[in-house]
Amino acid sequence: MAADSTIRQVAVLGAGNMGAGIAAQVANAGLPVLLLDISREAAERGKQDLFKRKPAPLMNRAAADLIRTGGFDEDLGWLADADWIVEAVVERLPVKQALFERVERVRRPGSIVSSNTSGIRLSELTAGLPASFAADFLITHFFNPPRYMGLLELIAGPATRPQASATLREFCTVRLGKEVVDARDTPSFIGNRIGVLAMLAGVRAALELGLMIEQADAVAGKPIGLPGTGVFGLIDLVGLDVLADIARNLHGQLPASDPAQALLNLPPLLGTMLERGWIGRKAGGGFYRLHGPDKQRQALDLATLDYRPLQTVELASATARTPVELLAGDDVGAHFARRLLGDALAYTATVAPEIAGDVLAIDTAMREGYSWRWGPFELLDQIGLAGFVERLEADGQSVPALLRTALAGGDGRFYRQEGDGPQYLGFDGAYHPLPRSASTLAVADLRRAGQPVLGNASASLWDLGDGVALLEFHTKMNALDEHSVEAMHLTLERVGRDFQALVIGSDAPHFCAGANLKRMLDAARGGDWAFLDGFIDGLQRALMGFKYAPFPVVGAPCGLALGGGCEVLLHCNALQAHAELNAGLVELRVGLLPAGGGTKEMTLRYLDAGVERGFDLIVGSMVSQSAADARDMRVLTEASAITMHRKRVLADAKAMAQRMVGSCAPGQPAVVKLPGAAGRAALEARVAAQVEAGKMTAHDAVVAGHIAAVMTGGAGGAVTEHDLLRLEREHFLELLRLPPSQARMEHMLATGKPLRN
Repeated sequence: MAADSTIRQVAVLGAGNMGAGIAAQVANAGLPVLLLDISREAAERGKQDLFKRKPAPLMNRAAADLIRTGGFDEDLGWLADADWIVEAVVERLPVKQALFERVERVRRPGSIVSSNTSGIRLSELTAGLPASFAADFLITHFFNPPRYMGLLELIAGPATRPQASATLREFCTVRLGKEVVDARDTPSFIGNRIGVLAMLAGVRAALELGLMIEQADAVAGKPIGLPGTGVFGLIDLVGLDVLADIARNLHGQLPASDPAQALLNLPPLLGTMLERGWIGRKAGGGFYRLHGPDKQRQALDLATLDYRPLQTVELASATARTPVELLAGDDVGAHFARRLLGDALAYTATVAPEIAGDVLAIDTAMREGYSWRWGPFELLDQIGLAGFVERLEADGQSVPALLRTALAGGDGRFYRQEGDGPQYLGFDGAYHPLPRSASTLAVADLRRAGQPVLGNASASLWDLGDGVALLEFHTKMNALDEHSVEAMHLTLERVGRDFQALVIGSDAPHFCAGANLKRMLDAARGGDWAFLDGFIDGLQRALMGFKYAPFPVVGAPCGLALGGGCEVLLHCNALQAHAELNAGLVELRVGLLPAGGGTKEMTLRYLDAGVERGFDLIVGSMVSQSAADARDMRVLTEASAITMHRKRVLADAKAMAQRMVGSCAPGQPAVVKLPGAAGRAALEARVAAQVEAGKMTAHDAVVAGHIAAVMTGGAGGAVTEHDLLRLEREHFLELLRLPPSQARMEHMLATGKPLRN
């Protein structure tokens, strides 16, 4: 492989949990991948295990066809075709080095080799190996599970070719969708160095303050911004054995003077749990467990080591809305938070220049690798650096030099907003512009730079430049209401006059969770049927306007696109979807049917295969587990494309819209022949069988009957799209009048779960 060529073939050595997961993510990206292990049988077992794991490593079962398995002894010669070889075998230096020696004999000169080690330093891995190997070698530390965790730590050595680093950085960002962070060759790199220290600091603080684990986790979760699992739940998820291994590795590699050493000696409690095999979820329990036939969730009493039912947490600190509010409290939870954050943030500031090139790398690593809501330096900015330093001094702790530098810099912040854009504080004491890739677009940047073209409380239209406009929904979960619909109509008029193309998307984690359910339920119970009829009619007209617009309309979805959100996508000319897309028409769960054109579109899209397939998707409230799944469901069409990296979706959608300008002629609404009553009876028979089998409820069957009536065209015969929309609207309003449907809506609003009535 030439030094600057594209990666087209990947090989993964080691078919265990991580190795097979990495191979799956490469296959998710649509690339062929070799998966080799000690034997062909072991590699094949690793591949087959992908189908059993939860959450699923594969975005679509068909992706597994891109994974070719083989054995080290029989098939290592295949590596001659690989552009990138990833080692993911057991975490033992002699085993890895012996394998590298074999790899060096068969690989093509210039191919890139990397290790997925989580803690062995690069200098140790390359010791004694040829200079040619060291020049092509890096560490690529994926976080588990590779599909779902955004972070990839990239560690290059002094001998590593810059082009090898650049090639992997680009490939892992664009093709694998990773947030690539450059880390230094130090023990456990960035994520595990800080993350393990923080978890152990939390354990010690809880033990010394006498907290129940439920209390500690309630405070460490939402109020501090750690994962919702909290500290103890996160250890169960990661595995106490994994935590202990990383802690032992750090303890052995760090100098005796490192401030972490006192925390890296595991408390006796953890040693006892390791001896008993209470290592977390994978072993059936750790700090928490599911017990008995009813799977009652129990918690470990830290004093007695007995399991007991979960206790209700009644700490004011557990309901704090911000870290500042939390730290201002005076209950035991607030004291716990001060201890945890004091240890974790002070240590991070102490070692930051040693482990990373800037604070951005550390904040990104903790957000993407440990699911912290804010990185350590973002947290310090929220808490207030001056007050944090005062507390350290009051507790007799040393103040890291980096914190004194930040205070002396005048702003006392690690991030600030200037006229020419956001900046961060470098380790040199100066502020630097936040880097912005030309391959990304963000509404936040548009908002900082100016005002929208038009907008209201629910949606805004922005100028993306180059003749492309962006329609952004910005309600809670981007739910659609009458103001969203109004903005759609205004958008159609304005884009038709002043722009050449339209993209629909935003920076939010989710595209759109559907229509505003509370608004509809309140209107129904208030008897405001004119509003409801007008809302549905307006939504239908807006979405038909998108479908047949004289300019290209490109949807840019990510996260949830449910109900009305999915209907918006179904009426776009094409989609540039994030790979992790959960799209579906789920209205049956709340006793309704898709009435924004979703039932119509599933009817039209499944005419060739039989409308019963589209019917089953709606009645089953099927939701895609990826964009690839959404393509199989025909939410994505052949004109659509998939982006692996979330931050590139809007830029890719804009580029798609620009390519479509001039080649996207508006069509005419369809006229189709539908079977009417006979077809409806056939669909209702399918439903009756499901009810008989106990898979559907009585009200499911009622709703399904209305869906069947729409999808078979009412009386049948030649039916236009507008006829189908009228049927949708009529049957939607009929269902909305029914008490069981309203009960479903109310239950969903109250619990977030469907009512099975």
